[in-house]
Amino acid sequence: MCALLATAACTSGAGAEDVTPPAPTGAAADACRALATELPERVDGAERGALAEESPFAAVWGDPAIVLRCGVAEPEVVTPDSDSYDPLGAEFVGVNEVTWLFEEESDGARFTTAERQVFVEVTVPDAYTPEVNPLLDLAAAIDRHIPLDPLYAPPS
Repeated sequence: MCALLATAACTSGAGAEDVTPPAPTGAAADACRALATELPERVDGAERGALAEESPFAAVWGDPAIVLRCGVAEPEVVTPDSDSYDPLGAEFVGVNEVTWLFEEESDGARFTTAERQVFVEVTVPDAYTPEVNPLLDLAAAIDRHIPLDPLYAPPS
């Protein structure tokens, strides 16, 4: 979980958000690149911002920034053998065909896709309430480009 918590965005002197993008590889990187091409210009009314280090694996909207990172590690709360493993205590929310793990943070909320082959993380500051609203604007693109885990995919 420390790696996930260390990714909070802060504003740099140039006005661009300083976000550490993940470094997915293979099919995960391909899915994240495809997602990046369809991310909206506005999320929950907030305009898309600039990143200090441009990357197809991260995006920001608004001030304070709503931050999306694609290709992050599986959250520890649902990772067997991690110190924080507690799937029965995990909270999930469904938004327009996308299931998210909800984790409360001191300054907002973190949502991470569940039931998908690639993990997409969205951090939403307390300034945006309810915190799930940004997910409404992101769900369609995620549903199109981040494949369901075969365990959750409908039968062919």
